[in-house]
Amino acid sequence: ERLPEKAAEIDRRLVSLRTRAQALTTRAGQVDPVLSELRRRFSAACWQDLQRVPDLAAENVRQAEAKLAEARTARDAQRWPDATSLLSTVRALLNTTDESVSAASDRLQQLNAVAKDPQQEIDRTRFAIRDAQRLAMAGRSTPDPRHARPLDDSVGRLDRAVTSLEGRHPDYWHFLTETAAVRQTVARVVAQIREDRGGVA
Repeated sequence: ERLPEKAAEIDRRLVSLRTRAQALTTRAGQVDPVLSELRRRFSAACWQDLQRVPDLAAENVRQAEAKLAEARTARDAQRWPDATSLLSTVRALLNTTDESVSAASDRLQQLNAVAKDPQQEIDRTRFAIRDAQRLAMAGRSTPDPRHARPLDDSVGRLDRAVTSLEGRHPDYWHFLTETAAVRQTVARVVAQIREDRGGVA
């Protein structure tokens, strides 16, 4: 009884992964228009790292399909461990492809949003800094330098990121990566403050 179960499970995964590979082929085909729009509307620094996404996606899907065929052969020969291992490889390839294909459309969405209204990103980041500064000062007359310094640096870093938006073709992606990095720094400081205070803050 175990063998039919195993075969059925592998068959299900074969079908599911094949369907996913086909869907990703379709989605990968939509990356070129996204890249065209990115190239047309944003500075090169905003999209350069995505240039190879269509080729890599196509290559990954090709590899995945080849591995699926191998998995089918292994399944027919009842080499279950081989089939399972190959299917795991296929899933990993498709996951990577999914991420890179999504990255292009996500990038366009993020850049569109920040180009339209950078203030939202600025406010969100300033709020995180202020919140952390309030926490750092809670119950103290002066903040601990270990907390104050990175927060002060974060203010400066955010100001520089905002200044970088001036000019004709701002590097919005740099701005977004900087604001995200500032929020990460702030989150680390907050975690450190809470840890120092025994988790009560």
